[in-house]
Amino acid sequence: MAKKESLKVQKKNYRQEKKRAAKELFSALKDPSVVIMANWLKIRGSLKSWTKLWCVLKPGVLLIFKTPKVDHWVGTTLLNACKLIERPSKKDGFCFKLYHPLDKSIWAMKGPKGENVGSFTQPLPSSHLIFRAASESDGRCWMDAIELALSCSSLYKLSSKQGKDVDLCCSSNSSHILNLLQSSTLSHQELFQMTESGNHHMENDGYSDKSDCGANESSRRVTEESDTDQSETQKDVLIELQATSYVEQGREEMAEAGVACQTETVSEENKGLMWTMLKQLRPGMDLSRVVLPTFILEPRSFLDKLSDYYYHADFLSQASVEESAYSRMKQVLRWYLSGFYKKPKGLKKPYNPILGETFRCCWLHPETDSCTFYVAEQVSHHPPVSAFYVCNKKDGFCVSGSILAKSKFYGNSLSAILDGKAMLFFLKRDEEYIITMPYAHCRGILYGTMTMELGGKVTIECEKTKYTAELEFKLKPFLCISSSVNMISGRILLGDELQATIDGHWDGEVFLCEKKSGDRNVFWSPTPEVRRQRLKRQVVHLGDQGEFESERLWLHVTNAIISKDQHKATQEKFILEEAQRQAARDQGDREWTPRLFRKDPISQDWLYKYADTNPWDSQMNLVEFEKDGVIQTLGTDGRRHNGISYSKKWATKQKTDCKRRKTSQNTESSSSTPEPSHESSDNESRNTGIAVKQRGCRSSGTKCIKEESDMPDIEATVASIQRTQLEMQRNLNALTRQVIQRRNSWDNFILNCRYWFIICVLLVFQLFINYIFK
Repeated sequence: MAKKESLKVQKKNYRQEKKRAAKELFSALKDPSVVIMANWLKIRGSLKSWTKLWCVLKPGVLLIFKTPKVDHWVGTTLLNACKLIERPSKKDGFCFKLYHPLDKSIWAMKGPKGENVGSFTQPLPSSHLIFRAASESDGRCWMDAIELALSCSSLYKLSSKQGKDVDLCCSSNSSHILNLLQSSTLSHQELFQMTESGNHHMENDGYSDKSDCGANESSRRVTEESDTDQSETQKDVLIELQATSYVEQGREEMAEAGVACQTETVSEENKGLMWTMLKQLRPGMDLSRVVLPTFILEPRSFLDKLSDYYYHADFLSQASVEESAYSRMKQVLRWYLSGFYKKPKGLKKPYNPILGETFRCCWLHPETDSCTFYVAEQVSHHPPVSAFYVCNKKDGFCVSGSILAKSKFYGNSLSAILDGKAMLFFLKRDEEYIITMPYAHCRGILYGTMTMELGGKVTIECEKTKYTAELEFKLKPFLCISSSVNMISGRILLGDELQATIDGHWDGEVFLCEKKSGDRNVFWSPTPEVRRQRLKRQVVHLGDQGEFESERLWLHVTNAIISKDQHKATQEKFILEEAQRQAARDQGDREWTPRLFRKDPISQDWLYKYADTNPWDSQMNLVEFEKDGVIQTLGTDGRRHNGISYSKKWATKQKTDCKRRKTSQNTESSSSTPEPSHESSDNESRNTGIAVKQRGCRSSGTKCIKEESDMPDIEATVASIQRTQLEMQRNLNALTRQVIQRRNSWDNFILNCRYWFIICVLLVFQLFINYIFK
């Protein structure tokens, strides 16, 4: 009897343990927050063709779906009896193989929701699976995660978003950036782990094919001694590091291509408001001081709208590593065109930013393990000027600029003119691209259907490479067909030599025709696939925003517009505008000082106060982050680097321009030494010492002996003189082109007059003939 009772207890324990194991496995399968890793992988089928599927790694199992929505289950792989091995391949990417050593099936019979039949795909092998990752770093990260899952089936990781798939793990090689951006304060251990992962990924970005297996293994297995030496120097600073907490943007409105989304018919209830506004206007009047009705407003600030150009900032990352100057210009042009297809539904205008208003966001680059930061501020209200700064030091580019928004009323139409320029700078190549903007034109204000278009001529110029891209946004002609809407044409020049021509639609397909070969191919097209693959924008959580950040500042107006309560939207908008007027009265004649930008006294450009355009050094720089609008770089020495001047190149150029202007105004001879800049940062004490020495030399009137430390300043001055000569040559060439164009236009005018005279003579002769033979 005792033996039978013991057997019963053992069977009971066996059934309980079996149920517990099954319950634990099913809870892990059903819980969307228990995920080790999730990303796209290519899987080789039985027919030796590759299929891109969404793979989710959970404790003990690998789930395969057709899409990230996990609605279409393909299969479940049981990892407890599987082995993992790297597989060589001639194709791009990184391959690894998951297989059963005894050639048995590795598949589960049912899906996570009890499915018996998976979604239809190409047939997959039963005893093994061959995976292909996009890059070697992604593939090795997958292998590490699977090895951990094989050795410890209880391993799991909770995502930061409960009840939702871990989209943050979609790009495995950007894990340390995600950890930084999604935690407001980092501990020493987290930062040191981030440092190790940063060192591991520095030489394995998506655009470098020089990484090898040996280098990866050696960088991953850093010895205890080297870590100890580095951690001692960084400990005090790393613990204090704080960064802005970003979250992925949720709601986003985007219209389809074509003119249908650019038209709007004013409803009867809003026509009265429109006529009330029009009574205040006169043809040619500036609309910057006119209060606009809320029904034509897009529920976001103009500072937010300027960030639409950076959803495809990865084009700039690719351009920075292109060896050919022509290829770089084409990539910059492709990036420029990618900023126009995102437009609201109907005829909408963003909010006019309030003085001191700021906006910040960022985009993660999975391919290069980097992040593009965007910071903007309204630096002037009358006239309305918006300044912005974009930076991705690791990928080697930054963009700075300011836009003066002006509106003109012409009776039945009005134009929104974006007067200003953006300066794109490739850090490692010392190349600067000057970019201008088109204007927006609205028709049908008084009668007809209200329609919005883009018009005007824009240029992208690089003085160093002599490449220029010219684009013309064409307005719809009076008599036209639907294909004539949103047209664009242009060309790429090397000096005065034509390299390629461009034509198409700025919100659709754009074609490029090479002059030498005559090939005409699709240069840019915002297809649905391109829209899905664009970078995901990260924004600051509403609770972490300051009082003058755009989303929080306009929150009540935005909620009222979304709920279509125009009366409440008008009230909330009036409250903000009245508060701004009161602040302007309190300010009086005192000049407004922006928080993040400063106005250069010579060039009159608005420059970011904390710009650091030193090229990225993988040995000295760990990670770039942003806090309170200040973009900073964490170095291996534990210091945060952020400069004051926009770049050494432009600062030297400005000093030279200042000296040249003073020389032209004063006929008396002065010292040939350029006026030293008194702006200095904490890590540039050497320059301060040199400036003090130069002032002492001038006051005493004695001749100073140049030291070796002065050589960089001398070289920079010589380089600035050379650039000034190049600029003068460029201006002369531009003047020559203008003279030739005017001469051609005059010749065309004379030729047209001659043609009209001949036509008139023929008409008179025809009338004379008709009169005689009548």
